[in-house]
Amino acid sequence: MTARLARIASSFTAVVMTAACTSYYEVPIETPIRPKLDISAFQRVFVAGFIAGGSEDVDGNLETTRLLRSQLRTKSELRVIDADVLPLMEVALEGRETNGGDRQAPPPAIKEDADLEAYEHVFANVEYWKRIGEEYQQPLIVTGTVMFAPQARSGIVQRDQEVYDSFGRRRVVPVRTYMERKGFVLKPRFIFIDGRTGTILHSENFREEILYNVNQTSPALSSYFELMDRLIPSFLSTLSSQRIRGTRILLQ
Repeated sequence: MTARLARIASSFTAVVMTAACTSYYEVPIETPIRPKLDISAFQRVFVAGFIAGGSEDVDGNLETTRLLRSQLRTKSELRVIDADVLPLMEVALEGRETNGGDRQAPPPAIKEDADLEAYEHVFANVEYWKRIGEEYQQPLIVTGTVMFAPQARSGIVQRDQEVYDSFGRRRVVPVRTYMERKGFVLKPRFIFIDGRTGTILHSENFREEILYNVNQTSPALSSYFELMDRLIPSFLSTLSSQRIRGTRILLQ
């Protein structure tokens, strides 16, 4: 028994000495992520426009089209087509007639998700998208919907608060308080269409939100760009390989 305890103590001492002599260092690494969509058959990309709604302070159609075209010019190998944004809402409303031949009243303005349903059939219009593809030399077409709307929320929020003891020493403690907050929510749906056939290749939904204290004012457009900044990497990873940078801890 004594010999066994001696062996255990000796092993423990060896581990402690090894750990004490071990140095740690970080090694930067890059992890490649394959694109979700095979775009090898395309040389051009056409960001055609979006069915957009929510806030009247931001034109989600034009702003999203401009932003995605700008990003694709610098971060994609595809040639970006510069052309007018397609009037998708007008296209979606064409042919809306009742059985008696009377034209239906236009759907209400897009204020919430349910209002998009009246327009979404345009993305399944194979003949329309095939015709657009022929006009622009059969590119990959990017379109979809964009909802950017104000929102308000109230509830218990945890935040850090500085406190000082009687000796003047500073501490940071978590404090739970009831707060009313307001901000914006961004919900785009990106649809990728084959300009050769007019069929949908891939679609993906995203959601991001930002909230501020109720007494804080933030312009809608700046909030929109802040939320889009969060989504852009995911959008680009659909079309091209991306690399995630990080570090690993190695022992020496």
